[in-house]
Amino acid sequence: LPKPLDLDELETAILDALGESPTRRPRELPELPEMVVCESLGMRRVLETAAVVAVSDAPVLILGPSGAGKEVVAELIHRWSPRADGPFVVANCGGLPETLIESELFGHMKGAFTGATSDRLGLFRAADGGTLFLDEIGELPLHLQPRLLRAIESGELTPVGSDRPVSVDTRLITATNRDLLQAVRDHQFREDLFYRLNVIELTVPPLSERREDILPLARQFGAEYAGRPVRLSPQAMNCLLAYSWPGNVRELRNAIQRACLLCRGDVILPEHLPPQVGRLATAPADDSENKRLSQVERATILATLEECGGNRTQAAKKLGISRRALIYKLRALLPDEDA
Repeated sequence: LPKPLDLDELETAILDALGESPTRRPRELPELPEMVVCESLGMRRVLETAAVVAVSDAPVLILGPSGAGKEVVAELIHRWSPRADGPFVVANCGGLPETLIESELFGHMKGAFTGATSDRLGLFRAADGGTLFLDEIGELPLHLQPRLLRAIESGELTPVGSDRPVSVDTRLITATNRDLLQAVRDHQFREDLFYRLNVIELTVPPLSERREDILPLARQFGAEYAGRPVRLSPQAMNCLLAYSWPGNVRELRNAIQRACLLCRGDVILPEHLPPQVGRLATAPADDSENKRLSQVERATILATLEECGGNRTQAAKKLGISRRALIYKLRALLPDEDA
């Protein structure tokens, strides 16, 4: 470090070393499937960490609101791991009948209970050599949590109706939208299981904190559902950017699916969007809202320009506006630069 010591430079050096500097160069990500969007810094940092932890077999706990994309992150960890050629098995603990969840997870032997007419492997053994993703892990019944803990720690499980343990080689990734620590305090979740699952913790931010991802996701869903080329009108884009998306990516997907069904032409308009989204085309915005939208619009335009190699004609087409409108926006958003 140079002398005399500059405290700002020291802070930057420390943050760089910790990988937390806001100006640090992003790490190179492994190849992403087309379905994955990570234009936002928040989502990119989640995926950077996911790529690092993918090489190990350590349990991962993914936190985040419902619909934010926790399963997508889990699947990427599997895809980037040495287990990529093995199975990726998904189960929702909240969607499994409580009376059957034990046999669903650990399997059962023929005759173990009424209706068990044949042996069943169970999800752990179905994922042998690969990855088991248990979503909504906070909904796992308390009486089954010791069995899950033993399976993780020993690499063995005993199917229902059997007294012979079976070895399994399965990586476990779990996810929840609940506060598991509070569940531990409320005696609704075992503390030892929580710390065993929480070796590596990732938090997927809500879509409201990833506004740079909204328009790329919307275009992706439009291509998926329309069955023909469609684009978003500038007014529709503003609606999408102004809405808070409490249902996250899942709600955005549903909104675009609806819009594609209602749109008869090749341009999605505000009236094609759900009412709570489309009405924002005419709703007055306060100064803070206008400022936030300008920041998001600026980030979206610059990202699209970069994606198009600086070609304004292509960028305008992707944004669904004319080249002249793009130049006008650039002059308004970047007044100190030659647009």
